[in-house]
Amino acid sequence: MTREPRHLYIERREPDKNMARFYALSIEPNLFGGTSLVRSWGRIGSHGQQKIHVFDSEVKAVDLLLTLLRRKRSRGYLPLQ
Repeated sequence: MTREPRHLYIERREPDKNMARFYALSIEPNLFGGTSLVRSWGRIGSHGQQKIHVFDSEVKAVDLLLTLLRRKRSRGYLPLQ
């Protein structure tokens, strides 16, 4: 696998419900030779929240990224066009 960062940004907008949310995922190498999955989410225009998952291998980080992406896509989040 590569050691370069991967980024994904998706949004969910429903004006009739006054909903405008973002969800960002990023796979990045960390200082200890492992891989981190950084998740950020919140209302569009805000700083939102952030959580960092640390893994020994990039494969595990990619697995979690794909699981989270499937879950968010099922709830209506879409990539920017």
